[in-house]
Amino acid sequence: MAKKINISQLRSKLRQIESQQRQAINRYNQQVRQHNQRVQQAVRSTNHAINKYNQEVRAYNNRVRSNQQRLRNEIARLQSQASTKNVQYRQSVVRVTSAYERLDIRTTNALDTSPQENFFVDLSEREAANTVGLFNALEAEQQSNAAEEDTDSIEANNLQKTSIEGEISVISEEIDSRWRGALFSLHPRNPEAARHFCTSVREIFTEILDLKAPDELVFSAMPTCTRTPRGNATRRSKIEYLLSLKNIRNSELSDFVDEDVRNIIELFGVLNGATHGESGRLNIATLHQVKRRVEEGLLFLCHIAV
Repeated sequence: MAKKINISQLRSKLRQIESQQRQAINRYNQQVRQHNQRVQQAVRSTNHAINKYNQEVRAYNNRVRSNQQRLRNEIARLQSQASTKNVQYRQSVVRVTSAYERLDIRTTNALDTSPQENFFVDLSEREAANTVGLFNALEAEQQSNAAEEDTDSIEANNLQKTSIEGEISVISEEIDSRWRGALFSLHPRNPEAARHFCTSVREIFTEILDLKAPDELVFSAMPTCTRTPRGNATRRSKIEYLLSLKNIRNSELSDFVDEDVRNIIELFGVLNGATHGESGRLNIATLHQVKRRVEEGLLFLCHIAV
């Protein structure tokens, strides 16, 4: 027999049902809002990531185009020069650019180049442009036979700042201190700023390779590698060993890095042994290019070594 309820109980029951319905609807609406918020947040995060990626791609493409154009312009200037007193150093510059051309061809034709390998190829293009640009700057200053007078304190201070942060200290705190100490000599009022700077930095490149690629490790990993007449691993072998630790086996890249370091070491010889002006006072613009060539070459080697 059906249970009888009065009007008051019925109304109470209906209110309960209505309350439960409202709560269910509110829970549903809350869940919908939370879902929509998560979707919107995911969309915003995705759009942010896409925008950041596109920004990085644009910046990367701009850097590549800039380095490509700068390299072409500097090579054109180099080829237009009829003669030079720095014959040996010019040959070194040509070897660097030729090594980069071979590397560029190899990379263009390769189908299996890793992102890390491409990173070093891009840095190589910058190194090649810096190499030719500095040679042209030294030639132009030699031909003018005069250093510009410029005592701008901001420019002078910028000479003694560095874009290298912790890359060298990871390898050696002592080498990092020597690098920063070398920058103190780069002041336009120092008549032998370039000479003092290069004297301080000369051995850093060799020491980085010796610390990160000691002979015993190179010989263990590469028993048939080339050696010096004294039986040590050559610079080229040490570079190849360091690249192999990054799973990069690219003989053209190894050749380029070897020529790049060799060029910087020969630059030190030009600036230390010159008799026609380079060892004397250089203008601020040329000092900046000397610093840039050495600094970015050092940073390039640090990226390979760590």
